[in-house]
Amino acid sequence: MLTSLQNARVKHVVRLRQRRAREREGRFVVEGWRELARAFDAGAAIETVFHCDALHRGAFERDLLGRLGRADIELVATSAEAFRKMSYRQGPDGLLGVVASQALGLDQLGDSRDGLWLVVEGIEKPGNLGAMLRSADAAGAGVIVADPKTDVFNPNVIRASIGTLFTVPLAVATGDEVRGWLQARAIRPITATPEATAPYTEADLTGNIAIVIGSEHAGVSRAWLGADSASVSIPMSGDADSVNAAMAATILLFEARRQRI
Repeated sequence: MLTSLQNARVKHVVRLRQRRAREREGRFVVEGWRELARAFDAGAAIETVFHCDALHRGAFERDLLGRLGRADIELVATSAEAFRKMSYRQGPDGLLGVVASQALGLDQLGDSRDGLWLVVEGIEKPGNLGAMLRSADAAGAGVIVADPKTDVFNPNVIRASIGTLFTVPLAVATGDEVRGWLQARAIRPITATPEATAPYTEADLTGNIAIVIGSEHAGVSRAWLGADSASVSIPMSGDADSVNAAMAATILLFEARRQRI
């Protein structure tokens, strides 16, 4: 059993909280049985799983450990103290995996359900990006992260997405690359901006479309506001001129889903 807080493997997991370390090593951390189960079911390259039986909350963790073991994934038992050192959560459930990063280029992208895409530009907060992934999964949309300020393998992205990072078609690219990719596939961009005069409820969100959500502070960049894209707004009744970026994405995604029923 791994017990020392100074163990090299413990220190390695802690280092992977940093973006620089994740990008240098091509590895990231997935914590929690739901997140690990989704990663495993999606065929993610799970290299090692650290587990602490004393922190398990029920049978789900034990059942997943059995599946991981039968797949010949390395399982390392730890003490509660060592596990908490590696964990980035309050109240961990005793499961944490080291996973090899997968390629996320546009050329690797599969199809989305019903031609629905979410493009998120310059998102800074991992929690927002994770929530957008979760909403996209629920709405049946693929996600393209344009010019990201935070990386998709940030532990808090994975946590906020509850592992749906592994279940949606996902790519990361520059804004220019994304616009070229959409144009080549005749996918209509629909940008969300408070300045738009057309409310989102009056827009045609059927067919092959990409809902474009900008950064938390600046919104969508001018490059997305050209003649080849439509712009919509979310009507506001209060003093605020906009809602949270993840909230805006959810509102538009589910309007697009409603129009497709």
